[in-house]
Amino acid sequence: MNVEYSKDILAIDTFIESLKNHNPGLSSAGVDKLIKFAPATVQPLIDAFYDSTDQSTQAYIIQALAQIGNPKAVDLFAEVVGTEVANHCQGNVRRIAARGLGNIGSTSNNPETINRVLEKLIWALLNPQDWGLRYAAAVSLQQIATPAANTALQQALNRENDKVVRSRIAAAVNSEQSVFDNC
Repeated sequence: MNVEYSKDILAIDTFIESLKNHNPGLSSAGVDKLIKFAPATVQPLIDAFYDSTDQSTQAYIIQALAQIGNPKAVDLFAEVVGTEVANHCQGNVRRIAARGLGNIGSTSNNPETINRVLEKLIWALLNPQDWGLRYAAAVSLQQIATPAANTALQQALNRENDKVVRSRIAAAVNSEQSVFDNC
């Protein structure tokens, strides 16, 4: 085995371990390092998510993966977004996962990946009781800005009851309309 490769694997494992620390500064530094080692960190992070039962550790893992924006994380993000939970911390993880889907959907050229991302974000915009998740889905759909994303935002605008989420959806719809007006 290549010595450099072994050092990288050891460093990645060490940074993933740092996510378990109860010192948020150390965990945040671990996230930053894991992002810098991407894409080599993507699969180890996904594996670590499934191996962990600690919600704080899982939140840091999702945060790192969301910032990396690698399509390998789409299924994990979709699973996390699609989980109905009452725990506030887990709700934050869902919102970060929705933003991760937005990052992937806005940079991917793969139609299958984009469709999977859109499917989950549209569900998150129209179905959950978690207003924060609907808000994050609106931001992500605006970022993706495909015709399907814009149609979903239009539909959601007509049925959203929460004033904050409705305002965010309206801002997304208005920004899309101004793009078309300038063409």
